[in-house]
Amino acid sequence: MDISPATQLMPADDRSPDNVAGPVAREAVYTIGELAKQFGVTLRALRFYESRGLLQPERRSHGRVYGPKEVERLAVIVKAKKLGLTLSEIRQLIGDAESDQTLRLTRETCEAQIAMLERKLAESQEALAELCAIRRLLDERRPDRK
Repeated sequence: MDISPATQLMPADDRSPDNVAGPVAREAVYTIGELAKQFGVTLRALRFYESRGLLQPERRSHGRVYGPKEVERLAVIVKAKKLGLTLSEIRQLIGDAESDQTLRLTRETCEAQIAMLERKLAESQEALAELCAIRRLLDERRPDRK
């Protein structure tokens, strides 16, 4: 399956025509299973995004069908989640279903996310160092590890 979603993240004040996500090359539709597999998310996550108004797939007799606009929207959601944004923040940043698909970040949002991720990184590094120290102590106590 060839999906090329627009996942660009751009400054909120950069609204030039070059920065608007272009249309997907073909007007294909995807089932919920195909979309979940393509983006490495669960069916439950897609249904949850829909329940929160972030995705609006077309309903057909055989289930949900996602067109290019929803594919692009999901790409933005997945990218924003990787950046550590909450669904509430993502909803505010992507706006309604009629907006373009580019996630527009402000400097303040970027700075807040950087600070949060740096905190998490420092906490992870501390936890890793502590676990390594504990493992060393455990290894020193085992005669078969010497």
